Amino acid sequence: MKNYEVVYIFDSQLTDEEVGARVDRFHELLKSGGARDITAVDHWGRRQLAYPIRNRPNGYYVIAQFESVPDALAEYERALKLDEGLLRYLVVLYGGEPTAPMSVATRQPRKDDEDGEDEDEED
Repeated sequence: MKNYEVVYIFDSQLTDEEVGARVDRFHELLKSGGARDITAVDHWGRRQLAYPIRNRPNGYYVIAQFESVPDALAEYERALKLDEGLLRYLVVLYGGEPTAPMSVATRQPRKDDEDGEDEDEED
C-alpha cells in the first residue's frame, strides 16, 4: 500500500452537492479497486484559475488523500478522464502533512526570510 494525494478541479458551474456526489463516486471506485482507506478530504471551494480551462475562469478545488495499491489507479484515472465536469486532476505520491489553502501573506516566514539576506545579492 502506498499513500497518494489527488487534487480535483471541478467545473465551477456544478453545485456543491454535485461535486460531493462525484467525489464520493470516485472514492467508491477506488475502494472497489483495492484502496484501503480515504484518509482525508478537504473542499477548498471555488477559486480563480491561473488561466482559463475550457473557457472557465474559476474551478472548484477538492484535495483528497488515500491509501491504495498502485494497480487500483488505472481504472480510477480512466473514470476521472471520462468525467465531463472535472476540468483537471493530479494524483501524486503523498509524503507530507495534509494541505490547506494558505495565502503567501499569512504563511510562516522561512529561515532565509527571517535573516533578511538574499542569496542572489552580491555585496
